[in-house]
Amino acid sequence: MADLIQTLERRIDRLRVAVREAVLAGDGTRAKTLRAELREADQAWEAALAEAELNRTEPPGLSRESQVGPDAGDGSSTQSSLLPLREQVYEALSLLQVPAAPRLIATVHEAFFATAFSTTRVTSLRRDEERSFRAAPFTRPYYICSALIADFLSPARALLAVSTWPMESRVIGSLSPRVDFLTAAIRVAEAVERIPGPMPAARRLLWRFAASIPGAAHSSGDVHPPTIRSAAEAELTVHADADSRTRREAAERARRQLSDVEQLFGIRLKPAGRAAGAVDGDA
Repeated sequence: MADLIQTLERRIDRLRVAVREAVLAGDGTRAKTLRAELREADQAWEAALAEAELNRTEPPGLSRESQVGPDAGDGSSTQSSLLPLREQVYEALSLLQVPAAPRLIATVHEAFFATAFSTTRVTSLRRDEERSFRAAPFTRPYYICSALIADFLSPARALLAVSTWPMESRVIGSLSPRVDFLTAAIRVAEAVERIPGPMPAARRLLWRFAASIPGAAHSSGDVHPPTIRSAAEAELTVHADADSRTRREAAERARRQLSDVEQLFGIRLKPAGRAAGAVDGDA
């Protein structure tokens, strides 16, 4: 519970900075969105604090912690969260700062926030988010949306993003999977460095990234966040410029060609056979 409260406090601090920057930049729309998001975070913080207070007043042996086992930070157990699923997905994606598949999202949240959820629920969440947006566009501070394939601007299979990210961060080119992998590795390494105590689950996750980055680590017992971060940054410089050009061009095209809902959830491509049949029929 203490970890959850600290996480929410860090998020609230980031949101306050973002609100201030949006206001000073004269971006009223973004400031309004961020303020709504800040209110949600404040409410979640109050709920977590109330839960912690309740646990302290319960008789020994009846608290939430005793029911779920020892602190999940040791990687041996997990517990349910007070936050809705979309908020948990948002937390994991905000840590990674790149589009990610449901399995990675769930793994990140379990490693850093000590709560687990089903990847099946994450898959259905995106459909729920699209239905919500179509019914009442822009009524939520953010939506869990799709990453878009740069060539066709169609939804990338099983890759989720956050609607408030720039379009350039939500489109996927040929180099983007590697660039996003390296970026995620850097973010995970930075998060591990910020953890005051040992969290084996988080370090195991970092090792999984490091194992695919040359020079990052030699064994699972050799997980040194600064070294892994440096190795990822070194390789990232090789691909970043070309990937940025592809993403920038695709983002500009998406903003020109797509509706609001398509910019978040992509174009639905018709099967080639169906398209050909329609042409033949018209002829």
